[in-house]
Amino acid sequence: LQNSPFYFFLSLYVALQFTEAFVFLEKTTFYALITVATYYTLKIAQRFVDYSSEKIIEKRREEEKTADVSLIKTLTKIFKALLGVVAVLLIISNLGYDITALLAGLGIGGIAIALALQNILEDIFSSFSIYFDKPFVIGDFIIVGDDLGVVKKIGIKTTRIQHLKGHELIISNKELMSTRINNYGKMEKRRISFKFGVKYETTVEKLEKIPGIVRDVIESIDLTEFSRTHFSEFGDFNLVYEVVYFVETSDYGKYMDIQQAINLGILKKLQKESIEFAYPTQTVHLED
Repeated sequence: LQNSPFYFFLSLYVALQFTEAFVFLEKTTFYALITVATYYTLKIAQRFVDYSSEKIIEKRREEEKTADVSLIKTLTKIFKALLGVVAVLLIISNLGYDITALLAGLGIGGIAIALALQNILEDIFSSFSIYFDKPFVIGDFIIVGDDLGVVKKIGIKTTRIQHLKGHELIISNKELMSTRINNYGKMEKRRISFKFGVKYETTVEKLEKIPGIVRDVIESIDLTEFSRTHFSEFGDFNLVYEVVYFVETSDYGKYMDIQQAINLGILKKLQKESIEFAYPTQTVHLED
């Protein structure tokens, strides 16, 4: 409050209490004093909000939860704006105006504004839900309906997702929170199952080697946990093997790198054992 007009109006108001000659000036000084006092109280409250927000942001950064920072900043701005609205209403009330009558006087205009803001407010409340409930955070790989990608930004109204096809997908928070979300970022490990087939001409001795070959390939690769390999069925043109293993990462890119390494490893090992993959064939009979 140093060098502020608060002390001037306070001193003037106190001095005017000892005389009745300047009633209008006394009343005006009182209103000015209330306005200035409310203004500086608002500034102190907003600085406290900024200070608290900075402390929370520092804590989030120390915990490497930088995804929350932008949302915290947005919520801080909204809260400061609400404090400003409350301060204005207090000033109007102290000036002698009836706040209830003033709000009622907005009538149809107020209703129109409320309807226009309805969708925005729903998105804002949805962003609160995302922040506190944390169904996903920045960096998570999620599937929303038929779309899938990595969460890049969580805003106060929309969330941005880097689609697996390369484009950026922007979804309103209201729509996002009313849709089923599959969050692969929360997975501790991913279960993978795939099949491959070899020729019917493959000998039984070689068929018996295949589960061990697959196990050795998978166990030689980091972030994998082998589960099983079985000769599962007789296909139309091949002998089918089913493989199940786990990837200890939720990162889709790393999973694909691991699957590629496994595929190449199995291919090399089977070629070394002269075990051939099967492919569809047709037999054509020619009659004279």
